[in-house]
This record gives sequence, C-alpha cells and structure tokens, in this order.
Amino acid sequence: MLIAMPGIGDPRFERAVILMCVHSPDHAMGLAVNRPLEGLAVPDLLDRLGIACEIALPERAVLAGGPVERERGFVIHTDDYVTAESTLAVADGLALTATRDVLEAMGSTHAPRQSILALGCAGWSPGQLEREIKENVWLTCEADEALIFDDDHESKWVRALAKLGISPAMLSAEAGHA
Repeated sequence: MLIAMPGIGDPRFERAVILMCVHSPDHAMGLAVNRPLEGLAVPDLLDRLGIACEIALPERAVLAGGPVERERGFVIHTDDYVTAESTLAVADGLALTATRDVLEAMGSTHAPRQSILALGCAGWSPGQLEREIKENVWLTCEADEALIFDDDHESKWVRALAKLGISPAMLSAEAGHA
C-alpha cells in the first residue's frame, strides 16, 4: 500500500492510502481505500445501475479510487469470488474485478466475503511511481484487510503510518537532502 506523505502537493492525494493493484515496468495502478464519496452508497449505485439485490446490503460508501477513469467502477474483494475472464489477483487473498458481474454478485448470496467499490483509479506512467517514492512522496506498508475493507476511512492514514511505527506528528511536509 502507498501512504501519501504530508505536503504531497496534490489535494487529490492528501492523506491518501492506496492499494496497489498493478505494478509493472509499463505502468502502475492502484485504488484509494480511504476516500468515501459524499452521499453515494453501494446499494444506491447498484439501484441506479438496475442491479437487483437479493440480499440486504449495508450502507457502505462508494469510494473515490482516484482521478483516472472516474466514471469506471473497480471492486477490490476477497478471492472467494473470482471470474476467470475478468478477475485480477492483486495480493494473497485479494482480487480486483471491474465488470458488471462482480456488482451483481455483491447483491447476491454469491458475494465475496469482503469488498469495496471505488469509482476511478490512480495511475502512473513508466518510472513515475518509483521516482515519486524516491522523492519521498509516498511511504509503503503491507496491506491488510482492516485497512482495505473497514469503514473507518478517517483513521486509515494514521493506522497505515502506525504499521510503520510512525506518528503523523513526526512527519514534515519538507524533504531534506544529505
């Protein structure tokens, strides 16, 4: 996971926690897991898309996954739901599906054990993410289900830093050079 450093210089990523989904020499892609969209819950979005739910869904917020392809939906979920044609393994126990079938599954008895729905993603061109990490724009930590799937979005940035033993009070928006 990426953790935005203070002073990132881009309000779209201020205090962002991003689950990396793809990282190759050609590009990188991830989803912010702590940016709820105001006034948009998963059941409402499924209803707008004409997807009937056979089960009662909790009023979980739809997330703003990032500034790229903001009209496209991405679902991060546990790997107990997989479709051979459209699911991408992200990490041990985690997968990404960006097709309508996962939305239909979310409203059924075949739903993944855990899932989040995000509109948009974050993307980097070749070498861009590596350069940003070198420039102290991002810290990295291991992903865990609590950081990804729980609804306490406000504390995710602080909790991600705590995984590294870092208090936000110890961070500065200014980078130094030796």
